[in-house]
This record gives sequence, structure tokens and C-alpha cells, in this order.
Amino acid sequence: MNARAARDIDLGRAVFRLIVTLIVGTALAFAAAPFFAFRAVQAAARDGDGHALSQLVDYPAVRQGLRDQVGTEPVAAPAPPDIWTDPVGAVKRAIEPIVPTPRSVEPYLSASGLYALSRGYAPSAAPAGDEGRRPPRLRYWDPNRARFLARPRGEKDPAKSVVFTFERRDWFTWKLVQIRLPEHP
Repeated sequence: MNARAARDIDLGRAVFRLIVTLIVGTALAFAAAPFFAFRAVQAAARDGDGHALSQLVDYPAVRQGLRDQVGTEPVAAPAPPDIWTDPVGAVKRAIEPIVPTPRSVEPYLSASGLYALSRGYAPSAAPAGDEGRRPPRLRYWDPNRARFLARPRGEKDPAKSVVFTFERRDWFTWKLVQIRLPEHP
């Protein structure tokens, strides 16, 4: 074999290794993106960065989920009227005012409230010395949705964890769409 053929084989192997490395790196970045989104929400909430939080959190979806968990009065949503079976009811529903969110939900959506929740605490119950250096525990992952558990320091019971649900919006873009609070006895 001559020197030129050996160089071509070495070049082919180098290109193959580069392509495999890029594919593996892209797959790892795709799989780790929800974890980075959780850490970004936690850091933006800790720093009070409202602009970053608006890009990382789907506030209407999170607010709706918290309304059912925190609201003082239970919200029973009847099935919306169909334009074909009840056209007057459908038009009436379209023009009636939107139900405001209960004030009890807003502390959970503030920057300090989100930071406390990301550490596993209620918005006003986070201790000052706990700075949230523990990584969240992955509860579920698929290509379009990921769930993380945030537990208070020393807590072993997963039922007392705050569950954060992230949804993929683009290849590497994830948004917080739901927060499930722990059950209180």
C-alpha cells in the first residue's frame, strides 16, 4: 500500500470519528436539555430575572395548574359549549370575561416563590441557609416531556416533593408547563 492510500484511509477514519462524535454529542445535549432548563429556571428565579423567567416558564399553563391546587374555591370547569349544539352558549362563552386567577396563586409564580419551589419548599417556608445546590431528581423523561422532583433538604418521601414538568418547544428549547405541589396531610 502506498503512502497516499494510507493517508486517505486515515482521513476517512478521522472524518468518521468526527461524525460519530458530533452525533453522540448532539444526542447527549438533546437528552440533557431539560435538566439545563430546570437549572436555568432556578438560577433566573434566584437572581430575580423576570425576562429570563418569561422565556423559560409558560405562565398561563402553570397558573392554571396551580389554580386547581392552591385556589380557595374548587374550580369545576364544565364542558365548553359546542358551536354546533349550542351556538348561543359558545358565543356567550367567547365574549364573557376571563376568570381572574386567585391571589393565592401569585406567590408561587413570583421569582422568590419559584426559587423556593425549585428547592422543594413552599414560597414562604424556605430556610435562608439552603441555597439549592442539590440537583433535581429526574422522575420521567421522553423526547417531548420531562418531570423533575425537588425535595427539601433531608426529605426522603417522594410524596412531599414538588414536581416540575417541562415540555419541549423546539429541538433544544424546553419550557416549564406545570408545577405539582406536594400533598398536605
